Amino acid sequence: MPILFVNKERVDVSSSVPGDTPLLWVLRDSLDLTGTKYGCGMALCGACTVHVEGQPVRACQTPLSSLKQGADITTIEGLTSKEGAAVQAAWIRLDVPQCGFCQSGQVMSAAALLARNRRPTDADIDAAMAGNLCRCATYVRIRAAIKEAARALA
Repeated sequence: MPILFVNKERVDVSSSVPGDTPLLWVLRDSLDLTGTKYGCGMALCGACTVHVEGQPVRACQTPLSSLKQGADITTIEGLTSKEGAAVQAAWIRLDVPQCGFCQSGQVMSAAALLARNRRPTDADIDAAMAGNLCRCATYVRIRAAIKEAARALA
């Protein structure tokens, strides 16, 4: 029975959950953490982005069996880091979302970027956010919010 730490809480995943089950479905169906969205199911859109050991990963293509025992997983519901708070505040101030569907994945990717690089260039932002698609095309506001969050963290 895999033991994970999801949003700092110990989770014992049932032994009846097959190892090839994507982390996304464990989070959404077993743990009722529905902030992480199903977008494409192929790790192409980024809507399902969560942090595993602090790194952004696509939960739709991360099988339960690939996670080490005791892995630290953070979802949008548990994003409480300084970077996460700064990104979320900037998102609100700049009114980034339109439909909002992709935003949890966008925020998770942006928070991971700022955790490793507090002064990202446009190229850094483009590279970190490249796997996150926004059907409403709020990319200009997303970039501005990341820059504002970086300034707030400086």
